[in-house]
Amino acid sequence: MEQKAKLGFWSIVLLTINSIIGTGIFLSPGGVAKQSGGMAPFIYICAAVFAIMLALTFASASKYTRESGAAYAYVRTAFGDNAGLYVGITRFVSASIAWGVMATGVIKTAFQILGYSSEEITFGMQTVGFIILMIVLFVVNVLGTKIFTWVSNLSTIGKCVALVIAILAGIIVAMKTGNHMAEINELVNDAGEKVVPQMTSAGFVTALVAAFYAFTGFESVASGASDMEEPEKNLPRAIPVAIGIVAAIYFGIILTAMLIDPVAMVTSSSVVVLADVFKNALIRNIIIIGAFVSMFGINVASSFHTPRLLEAMALRKQVPDLFSKRNAKDIPVNAFIITAIFAIVIPMAFSYDMKGIMIISTIARFVQFVLVPIAVIMFFYGKTKNPTIEGAKKNYITDVVVSVISLVLTVVLLVKFDWAGSFSTTTDAGTTLNYFAVIAMIIGYIIIPIFVYFYAKANATENANG
Repeated sequence: MEQKAKLGFWSIVLLTINSIIGTGIFLSPGGVAKQSGGMAPFIYICAAVFAIMLALTFASASKYTRESGAAYAYVRTAFGDNAGLYVGITRFVSASIAWGVMATGVIKTAFQILGYSSEEITFGMQTVGFIILMIVLFVVNVLGTKIFTWVSNLSTIGKCVALVIAILAGIIVAMKTGNHMAEINELVNDAGEKVVPQMTSAGFVTALVAAFYAFTGFESVASGASDMEEPEKNLPRAIPVAIGIVAAIYFGIILTAMLIDPVAMVTSSSVVVLADVFKNALIRNIIIIGAFVSMFGINVASSFHTPRLLEAMALRKQVPDLFSKRNAKDIPVNAFIITAIFAIVIPMAFSYDMKGIMIISTIARFVQFVLVPIAVIMFFYGKTKNPTIEGAKKNYITDVVVSVISLVLTVVLLVKFDWAGSFSTTTDAGTTLNYFAVIAMIIGYIIIPIFVYFYAKANATENANG
């Protein structure tokens, strides 16, 4: 019976937290603070509100279907197989790349713990570490859901404890040393120009998008719905609870960091930016180790979500059937292997440049953040291509009002997003186009979906004739 063990409510809550708290909170604070100055903690609150709106929308969608695949399942149910396929395959590409981002973070942090600086970590060292990490994650997965749940829950609790300790230590330090938040507004570069610009609407949106990256991950939780107990009931309750816990932790850690040493947070070149805020070696080590546990934990979560998205499409005969095969422990091994290959190869192609990989992993989320709110509204009014769960508990506020708010906020972010800056690299020599990012976008969001579409179409014709 071990292989049939499923995730209960609190395991789903912990999995959601594990899916969110990862590289973002350790990588994004400096960029957010540089854009927003002393407003950084409140930018994270705004990002949390946006994340909660979207999380409620995704949670509402999960009431209407028991299928795995998250946005893939919701869009397929609402708009039909072709729309679902495009969202599914682009989400798979994006999620695989995002896994690569997080794996890159955990390897670099591991080397930092071992005493290596960022400059000392070679391409070969990074690659060997990458492969070892994937082997460890493979072992965790193939041992079955019970072992996976234990590792996931333990890593989630570990990262939360580390962040809470940092918050408490930060409060004590701030009480002793006073409020240094205003110092960030006086920071100047070599040319004597202020590093933190005056807040504008465009600057606010840019900072909000950067902060929102730290909340992403909730949209993938329902990818493994078939491995959860009563997902149509537990997911809508678990996701908002998890987002609230994460928002409280984020606000606390950013506020204390800004009170102690916001300049260090903006100017840090370390992998774990937050660690440079604290001068005490013990606290610094707790944060770095906490970051490692956090990043490892989110890799565990990604190793659970992403293969099951590919499996969900295989079960619909839209990608080769071999990806739907499970082992004796009820794990989609083939889907895991191909996903891990994607997660390794893409970062290697980018020479483990985390900024470049993060750009690609972020873009596809906008597609689902537009389509899923519309899908939920369609579910509420019963205007869907495929049937939903009979008797699903409808709620006008969460299903319609919140979905409309989510859609409007997403469109605003799309309009204000710095597309040109995201696909270019600025150095002392000037600004150049990021060709890797452009090529990856074309391959991931045009070429691969076209190939998969024709495969699915040919497969459907063959089955109809057979």
